[in-house]
Amino acid sequence: MLARRIESRGIPASAEALEAAVPSAWLAYNEAVTAGISGHPWKLLMTTLLRRAGMAHSDDIIRDLVDFLWDQQPISNLWRRPVPGMIELVRELRRAGVPVAVLSNSEGRLAELADELDWLDDFVAIADSGRLGMEKPGRAIFEWTAERLGAPLTAVVHVGDSVAADVVGALAAGMSAVWFGVTDEQARVRFPREYEELRLAAATDAPSLAAALRRLGLHWG
Repeated sequence: MLARRIESRGIPASAEALEAAVPSAWLAYNEAVTAGISGHPWKLLMTTLLRRAGMAHSDDIIRDLVDFLWDQQPISNLWRRPVPGMIELVRELRRAGVPVAVLSNSEGRLAELADELDWLDDFVAIADSGRLGMEKPGRAIFEWTAERLGAPLTAVVHVGDSVAADVVGALAAGMSAVWFGVTDEQARVRFPREYEELRLAAATDAPSLAAALRRLGLHWG
């Protein structure tokens, strides 16, 4: 989807090169969140992604392209491709009486996106930083979400792929966390104490996420 959107501006783009550049772009995002830079780290992520994908255009062209992509996000979100099996896991949890919410640093249109995908009724709350005026890794947005879930922070498990915004933010707020996109060994090496204390787990797909949630003490079915 990203390659097609870039090409709509008359700029050639390789989907394969963009995919290969994702890890380094997320690294730049995490460093920006950790450093507390001003402005939205999303634009830094996207700028890094384009550069690492080999787009050797002028700074002005890249800046204009990133601004265009940002402006398009509320219209058609780039991250709308679901992880296979994930919404099915959410629905399994809901049938078992487990409340589930979405918490994201987004552009203010997350509820509309969930509605478009026919997912809105699957969640008890949508914590969209663009609507709430607070974002991860700040404690306030985690507290807001826990209140809507009707649970104390210590009883909530947060799942996310950004180490700075999701993992560090959730743990600092008092939640447990599942670091999505890494192995158990990577999580254990990075956060040994939290891993051993059963406050952190890792997952790479829906089945391993279900296992991670059970490891952290969430039982259903």
